[in-house]
Amino acid sequence: MNDAEMSATATADTVDVPVLACRRLEKVFADAGQAEVRVLQGADLEMRTGETVAIVGASGSGKSTLLHLLGGLDAPTAGQVLLAGRDLFALDEATRGAWRNRKLGFVYQFHHLLSEFSALENVAMPLLIRREARRTALERAAAALAAVGLQHRVAHRPGALSGGERQRAAIARALVTEPACVLADEPTGNLDRQTAVEVFERLLEQTRQGRQSLVIVTHDPALAARAHRRLTLGNGRLVPVPD
Repeated sequence: MNDAEMSATATADTVDVPVLACRRLEKVFADAGQAEVRVLQGADLEMRTGETVAIVGASGSGKSTLLHLLGGLDAPTAGQVLLAGRDLFALDEATRGAWRNRKLGFVYQFHHLLSEFSALENVAMPLLIRREARRTALERAAAALAAVGLQHRVAHRPGALSGGERQRAAIARALVTEPACVLADEPTGNLDRQTAVEVFERLLEQTRQGRQSLVIVTHDPALAARAHRRLTLGNGRLVPVPD
């Protein structure tokens, strides 16, 4: 699908269409000769524009698996993942990748910045992959880094950045494409408490300013409490956490 076709589809996505949704999502893992492990057993979720949802649950409950499915990085055993109204797994691989690049941003527990490139080049990478002009991509990357307080670190490589700075650069990279939704998997899990709070505040501030939806997996109840909604993943299903 080319840019013109994607723009037409995006225009057709009306305000009533969830930014991101999964319906009756199931995921079963099975190795040869091993018993099946049913990680998801009918998970349902709908995200609206600008909404923040925190997903909590015990280790091994399937939170990261769920995020990978929502991001189109792994295929479900059954059910649907709808991104801006389009069923991700009804698309061919190339179209799914292009749609994901256009609509989603990702932040992980580990920053996954490329060590041989500067912070500026790392943040510009999603735009360059999209074949945006290099000068424009670098300008947008510089603005994204400034928005997370790293305007003085654009030329530094990841090895010269602190842990908190690397995660802020990862946030800038996730937001530089102006996605509809950001998926964050334990984005503060490797940081000390004070740095974790600062990074989380940056993530909340930037997504809310940009009206992006945010799905965040976290073990930290204090951070989860900052979301509009909290859901717990247990027995393969998503259930609201009582206030």
